[in-house]
Amino acid sequence: MPAAVQFVELLAAVGIERGLIGPREVDRLWDRHLLNSAVVGERIPSGVRVIDIGSGAGLPGIPLCLARPDLDVTLLEPMARRVAWLEEIVDALSLSAIVVRGRAEEPAIKQQLSGADVVIARAVAPLDRLWGWSAPLLRQGGRLVALKGESAEAEIARDGGAVKRAGGSLPTVERCGVGVLETPATIIEIERVGARGREGVHGRPPRRTRKDQTQ
Repeated sequence: MPAAVQFVELLAAVGIERGLIGPREVDRLWDRHLLNSAVVGERIPSGVRVIDIGSGAGLPGIPLCLARPDLDVTLLEPMARRVAWLEEIVDALSLSAIVVRGRAEEPAIKQQLSGADVVIARAVAPLDRLWGWSAPLLRQGGRLVALKGESAEAEIARDGGAVKRAGGSLPTVERCGVGVLETPATIIEIERVGARGREGVHGRPPRRTRKDQTQ
């Protein structure tokens, strides 16, 4: 708990100064960001290897580390200033997480981080593109756990077919933090069940989002 309080205090001060979160988010840091991320741990088995794609300010990876110190967590982020922030947070909170700079779609990253049990992501990309980045990092039977909120059902309806063609299971919606949070976290889960080619889910490399642009 003291580490969680420290993380929130740093987000509310340094995080705003560095543009990692908006000033309007300060009053919602605990429920919308920290706890919303931490409860995802309900869907993750004990002692597994987890990769947080596009970790950014450290969400959901840092709260997950705090709630589940048994996990082997890697924070993957392409932007230099965010990588610096993540390294400072890991050091300040004495976390065992590893920070890696790069994009999930890069060949070197696929080689370095492949075989993970779980990939987590929050506000990174549409579901089909996110699965295209996640699948090569997962072992057979590994799972993507994506925080999606109200868009979950619509994204499954739109992208579920493409995900299945790219080696994923039928996406399912789960709720985390029921009975704990006033508004439970909504996630989409996909299991890697089939072989997957080198290209994206539509036969071409996934496009980068604005969040992936380096500075």
